[in-house]
Amino acid sequence: MPSLSVWFVRTALIYFASGFTVGALLLIHKGVPLSPLIWRLLPAHIEWLFAGWMLNLVFGVAYWMLPRHGIEPIRGRLWLVRSVFILLNTGILTVSFSEIFFREITFIVIGRLMEAASAIGFAIHAWPRIYPFGQYQVR
Repeated sequence: MPSLSVWFVRTALIYFASGFTVGALLLIHKGVPLSPLIWRLLPAHIEWLFAGWMLNLVFGVAYWMLPRHGIEPIRGRLWLVRSVFILLNTGILTVSFSEIFFREITFIVIGRLMEAASAIGFAIHAWPRIYPFGQYQVR
């Protein structure tokens, strides 16, 4: 497994653990009221599980598993996938911390734009690596 895929998967597992921990805290709060402020964690819980866990896991496994090119660099443009990793996780953290602390729509929009840019960047990276079975082309 390439090191960048390892980073994606490890980051996904961190979001998974964080998201489910916050979810457990929210469920405990339903039975034993802790603080009314705990509900401010709900958007971060959703963001960490849907965007953080799922997208990091999908991008990491796709980067690893998609067919390789026949020439160097065999997995495509490394700088683009690194940018995707940085944009995705910066966007997730921007959205989640903005939801928890500021509730400022500007930061939420900026974070969502970073997440969208990461998805577009990964699609640009992965597109040349997707082709029908048996029709491999050296690029």
